[in-house]
Amino acid sequence: MNASTVTGAQRCSARDWIVDLSMFLLALAYAVTTSLELPGASPPGVEFGPELVPPGPPSTWFEGAGRLAAFLACLSLWWRRRWPVQLAVALVLVSVVFPLAMGAMLIALFSLAVHRSPRTSLAVFGVGAATAYLHAVLWPDPHLPMLVTVLLSVAIQGAVIGWGLTVHHRRELVESLRDRAVHAETEAQLRAEHAQHQVREAMAREIHDVLGHRLSLLSVHAGALEYRPDAPSEEVARSAKVIRESAHQALQDLREVIGVLRAPVGELPQPTMADLQQLVEEADEVGARVEFAEEYTGTVPERTGRTAYRIVQEGLTNVRKHSPGADTRVRVRGAPGEGLVVEVLNGPSPEPPPPTAGGGSGQGLVGLAERVSLASGRLEHGPAAGGGWRLSAWLPWPV
Repeated sequence: MNASTVTGAQRCSARDWIVDLSMFLLALAYAVTTSLELPGASPPGVEFGPELVPPGPPSTWFEGAGRLAAFLACLSLWWRRRWPVQLAVALVLVSVVFPLAMGAMLIALFSLAVHRSPRTSLAVFGVGAATAYLHAVLWPDPHLPMLVTVLLSVAIQGAVIGWGLTVHHRRELVESLRDRAVHAETEAQLRAEHAQHQVREAMAREIHDVLGHRLSLLSVHAGALEYRPDAPSEEVARSAKVIRESAHQALQDLREVIGVLRAPVGELPQPTMADLQQLVEEADEVGARVEFAEEYTGTVPERTGRTAYRIVQEGLTNVRKHSPGADTRVRVRGAPGEGLVVEVLNGPSPEPPPPTAGGGSGQGLVGLAERVSLASGRLEHGPAAGGGWRLSAWLPWPV
């Protein structure tokens, strides 16, 4: 338990103590004020027989009993939260005989309506309304008819019960709003976490797409230099140049990715269909023998072109990893209204891939499938006839 919890508990206990003391003093003030107004005698219309007359004047005996009952009734209000129903019923019955306890009875009815269900409160109110007639019989008002006295007593009890029910429903409403606020805060936190998770996935896809292509070039050429140390100096220099340029470009791509993470929405540098030719030329420079065919007319939408670029990039990266030196064909065809078809087809590799290339985890195709799905397209991949591998995707191209 931390310090704030202890402080809150102390504050709540102090508040309850102050409220209980206020209710006790209020009921006691009512009893004292009423005792000064009532005549010090037995209830009007009730005469004690000779055999029932206690020692001393009857008025003194009954007045003392009434004051004691009123004090005990006021004192019992300290336990109104623990036994609200029992206390309210008891005080309703006691106030029939001893009017000085009516103040405590009204407070008990109010507390009952606040802390218990409306059905229970109305049931006790029915008991109070029934005893109002008995009270009017025992304590008739010389200035008002009995019916008016009964109706006035019922109206006062009803007003107190109604006030308590209003407080009860208000507390339920506040609690419900508090629960809704907590629930909404939890949902907002979950949505934020989900959004962060999606952002992380998008970042992982972007880093894989951008850096995977460059790093695969480095891996292929570094592996060739490692396993062919007797290669001609011109070939070694050419491979070293490619490694240097690819490493430099990888650094540039990494800076762009970091810039993407820092840039506002709408300012993200992304590749387009116009960059496909350069991508194919870079792959062709490292001996992949890539044939490129563009068979479409019109302007490809930006999102579709960006997805097509990533498909070709992932396809060429996989060719270098798993089928180095294989003949590869990249074909892009389509038209507005028909869609755009992107196909990367490679034949069997003339030589086994270097061990430095690794077997791959398949996460590139998983991320690519998700990217195509987000673009409302379809992705197909698998072994091609006669050996090799085929990667094909259809992307929507609205009119």
